[in-house]
Amino acid sequence: MAKKTTTINEDKIIVENKVVNTSSIVSKVWAFCNTLRDDGVGYGDYLEQLTYLLFLKMADEYTHPPHNRKMPIPVAYNWQTLTNKTGDELEVHYNHLLRELAKEKGILGQIFTKSQNKITDPAKLYKLIALINAEQWVLMGVKDKGDIYEGLLEKNAEDTKSGAGQYFTPRPLIKAMVECLRPQPMKTIADPACGTGGFFLAAYDWMTDEKNLSLDKGQKQFLKFNTFFGNEIVASTRRLALMNLFLHNIGDIDSEQVLISPNDSLISASETRYDYILANPPFGKKSSMTFTNEDGEQEKEDLTYNRQDFWVTTSNKQLNFVQHIKSMLKTTGQAAVVLPDNVLFEGGAGETIRKKLLETTDLHTILRLPTGIFYANGVKANVLFFDGKPASKDPWTKEIWVYDYRTNVHHTLKKNPLKLEDLRDFITAYNPQNRHKRNETFSEANPEGRWRKFTYEEIIARDKTSLDITWLKDKSLADLDNLPDPDELAEDIVENLETGLESFRAIIASLNASKG
Repeated sequence: MAKKTTTINEDKIIVENKVVNTSSIVSKVWAFCNTLRDDGVGYGDYLEQLTYLLFLKMADEYTHPPHNRKMPIPVAYNWQTLTNKTGDELEVHYNHLLRELAKEKGILGQIFTKSQNKITDPAKLYKLIALINAEQWVLMGVKDKGDIYEGLLEKNAEDTKSGAGQYFTPRPLIKAMVECLRPQPMKTIADPACGTGGFFLAAYDWMTDEKNLSLDKGQKQFLKFNTFFGNEIVASTRRLALMNLFLHNIGDIDSEQVLISPNDSLISASETRYDYILANPPFGKKSSMTFTNEDGEQEKEDLTYNRQDFWVTTSNKQLNFVQHIKSMLKTTGQAAVVLPDNVLFEGGAGETIRKKLLETTDLHTILRLPTGIFYANGVKANVLFFDGKPASKDPWTKEIWVYDYRTNVHHTLKKNPLKLEDLRDFITAYNPQNRHKRNETFSEANPEGRWRKFTYEEIIARDKTSLDITWLKDKSLADLDNLPDPDELAEDIVENLETGLESFRAIIASLNASKG
């Protein structure tokens, strides 16, 4: 009997002397996605079905040589039960399988929670099962599997009707934030609103790159099982995050560990303090809950979190996340958080929180982000970098370095998307190897410099302790010969109008609430 051989190269897998080109697998997965779109199955629905089926197929592969592992999937609902059925029998069995596996423990039950079959044509379901069955997924490189899935997640984010873009942070921005923090082995990383898990994967990729770190066996084990902790309250998004982690070799298929909690992270203080927090909390200023009133109509009510450990009580979601992230951080921890402009300048609760943050942490860096990089329109955002500190009678923040990558910068999602190289100058200025040794590019001789330092005294002297700081001259207002392309101008106008509309909607909602 011929011996079975398996070889894994950069872009192909050789199994039993057959060459499998991973790029052809990607194109097959994409092609079938487009076939299903004709039936009204969107990227999000396709991703969910792919998640269920891939998970079952990989679990099946683990039961065979060379792994020979015992899997927690009941025999009546394993992968083989899907490959030997067709037509209505297949559809009925698949629906039953989804319901039953949701009752299981561990990652299995978490993946299948609230699962539904969105492929109503049994012939197409059979074809997708056959497509997945034709490949050896466990043997495929982690990067290849991950790239397939990440590519689908990005396509899903681009599908504006689905609203999935709000759970997807631009990957170049995530990579830049991770590069600045340089997470070290045997330390914990948390994201209290983790979406599809982008921050975790970028940290994992950076830490497993031998150019950055050389991990021993114990450190690799800790990275796989004990490093990442997240929250995601939207069941379908949490499912995608769990599968994304699993495909990237984080956690294990038969583990009962909960890497990503379904609980609202803002409800109560975290029992654990973390070494690193990387996050992009959801956009939208108000926390609210929907209920049915006495007349049977749907109404929204502002949601405030009554937390003893918070500095102030507010219904502003982002301000609550700032307070929560501060409370989760070890006194030796580091945080990098994407936050909208309102957190930087809003009065009242916003001013109190900014002052407290400056006093109790070392808020050392702000990156002002350009518009046109998020899938949610009209977003003006920043990244705040701050370090946790022990209690002290003196403020910990001594100076804030601001990098303005917004003024005179034009990005669009399609024609000029954000790339990691666009943020290379910021990363160099940040100086991750030793952030205490930095050089301003702004000076009287160079007023166009984007990198400028402000002292604590200068910041607290500003109206409402505003961190919304700009000094560069907006050339688009003055240089009529150097205007952006018409489509960029049109996108800018749309973004500004949508931002304005959002503000007016918030005013109307608060007026209606006060009437009630």
